[in-house]
Amino acid sequence: MPNSIREQVLQAVMGILMPIATAEGAQVFRSPPTGITREQSPALLLFPESDGVTHRPNGLVERSLVIRLVALARETGNESPETIADHLLVAAHAALFSHTTLGGLCLGIKELECEWDIEDADATAAAIPARYQITYRTLANDISQQG
Repeated sequence: MPNSIREQVLQAVMGILMPIATAEGAQVFRSPPTGITREQSPALLLFPESDGVTHRPNGLVERSLVIRLVALARETGNESPETIADHLLVAAHAALFSHTTLGGLCLGIKELECEWDIEDADATAAAIPARYQITYRTLANDISQQG
């Protein structure tokens, strides 16, 4: 059975982020079930948040997938965690917007918001979450088929 368009979109986003993260010395995790360790950072974390549905009369459904992308970094001797996380998010943002249809899977990507979160744990850590809305269409009776 084929994957839903939603899953295909999420896999496409992961595919775009992987080389960006590697080039920045980071890793990418999708919905990690536990916290990211010091050894795993810097990191990009991808969380699907919601998938809104707008029915259309012609058998198509327009959907709005909201994802949260978190750039996470810890203090190093050379750079602040905020600088590292910001640099990682800038690269990820540019990569997403250079593929705004995700290879034809979606109608477009829209940035929603960005926040900052600084924590003082075993070392200062910075997390910069950014939210994006990805609009795509499926058939009303088959979420694995584009509409």
